[in-house]
Amino acid sequence: MTEAPTATADVSGDDADREAVEHERDELREFIKGLSPHDIKSGGWFTKLSAQALNSYTSKVNWEYFQERYEGVPADAVVDQRMKMAARYAALEGGLSAGAYSAAVVATLGTLGGASSATVPAAVATMMIDVAFITRLQLRLAYDIAVLYRVPLDLTDPEDMWKLIRVAFTIKGGEAVREGVVKAVPVMLRPVIKRFYSGAVLSAAKGFPFVGKFLLQRNVIKIGIPVVGVPLAVVLNRYTTLLAGRHAQAVFRNEARVIEIAEGLSERSRHPQLMPWVAWLVIKADTKMADDESLLMLHMVRLVRDRHQVVDEQLAHLVDLDPAEVWRRLDAEPGDLSDLVDVANRVAAVDGSVNGREAAVISELRERCCRV
Repeated sequence: MTEAPTATADVSGDDADREAVEHERDELREFIKGLSPHDIKSGGWFTKLSAQALNSYTSKVNWEYFQERYEGVPADAVVDQRMKMAARYAALEGGLSAGAYSAAVVATLGTLGGASSATVPAAVATMMIDVAFITRLQLRLAYDIAVLYRVPLDLTDPEDMWKLIRVAFTIKGGEAVREGVVKAVPVMLRPVIKRFYSGAVLSAAKGFPFVGKFLLQRNVIKIGIPVVGVPLAVVLNRYTTLLAGRHAQAVFRNEARVIEIAEGLSERSRHPQLMPWVAWLVIKADTKMADDESLLMLHMVRLVRDRHQVVDEQLAHLVDLDPAEVWRRLDAEPGDLSDLVDVANRVAAVDGSVNGREAAVISELRERCCRV
């Protein structure tokens, strides 16, 4: 688990899982010792943890890494196992952390400002080990899922790094996460949990950057509800990890689907220079652009460039597309253009059912290709 969380548990029992979790907690305890109260209050802990969680990990865990361990196994099956193992590790850690929690931890959150610049109060360190463990586990799980679905991520690119963070912690669906957590616990506790999510207990977190605040909010209810702390911590750790894994699977599996479409079109195309123009014409037909359409266009242009050495600067600099320009290009091209009709059909369907305007463009395209 040190190098690849959830991987070492594949052939191990409960004792090995617990040992791996305790090893991770010891490692993170050393990491927390290196933080200052300012790191925690400012959210710098998350920046440092992200670097620590991914730097060495991503250099080892790649597509070949999974191929060696799961050769011939479909990605969906491997992802399912990784999520279940991560959830089991999260639940074990929740039980270990919850035993150390008390109301004193909540009270100590607000005292960080008066702490020594080099010393994090012990109660806060207890909380941060739990938060850091789940944060690192879910960040690596999301990365694993992206690798398994062969979705390219360049973590030296700030845009890709932020994408991974958003997916790993379901940031866009933060409210959905909160409501999901509420539904996961016994009915009698739901009003209490809702108060913890919205009450004054979180006032100490108001100055945190968005991600740090979000992660603290998600964990603080495990701290402040006595008696039920251990079972609740186990349930919440397991549930939020499964939720994060399922969200990452939905996002990256869908992107893999779009990439697969782009790769198939690029491989079969006899007119790679015309393919992006036709795709863009269909996408712009209804004056709206779905996420899957823009994603398909990005990967299609990349593949056409990499496989066919086609870079169309005119299309890249285009603001408003004139359909007449696409028809002119088609009319100037000799031979069979039926592959472009297939491109249009696949592009129109990438985000669901084909609408009327897209159908009209495809119909005209078919007539023109037939005439040629």
